[in-house]
Amino acid sequence: MIRGSFVAALVLVSCWAMPVAAEEITAGNLKISAAWVRATPKGAPVGGGYLTITNTGSTPDRLMGGSSDVSNTFEVHEMSMDNGVMKMRPVAKGLEIKPGQTIEFKPGGYHLMFVGLKSPFEQGQHVKATLAFEKAGNVSVDFMVEGIGARTGGAASGGMQMQHGR
Repeated sequence: MIRGSFVAALVLVSCWAMPVAAEEITAGNLKISAAWVRATPKGAPVGGGYLTITNTGSTPDRLMGGSSDVSNTFEVHEMSMDNGVMKMRPVAKGLEIKPGQTIEFKPGGYHLMFVGLKSPFEQGQHVKATLAFEKAGNVSVDFMVEGIGARTGGAASGGMQMQHGR
């Protein structure tokens, strides 16, 4: 009897500790995965969003921008180096995703900007947004909030997303 209870407890604990795979979304020929944002300090006016988009089709599509209830605007941005100075700018006409191409939105490169945050992003929460594509249309995405200094999201680093003591 004690052994059976121990085994049951072990199974429950192992289920709690198993990796949580990020949701993969298919919209037309696009596959969207590993969506995450960084937690933001109180009063921060912007937040950065990251994900991966793969075009499995034979025609290009274009990410035009999107919207979210957590911010006033939602934009596609690019960071680049110009004469040793890092610059960030909106991608004015949207970002083309060519057939067979995978674009990883990550710190220091392409990313999504939540501009005019209505409240801080807190680690462990989820942020919802809608991506607007030229051909695939509007796609709802759930972003996992990682730590302030995170370089990758839980799904991007093997799917591990564990919370302790909550």
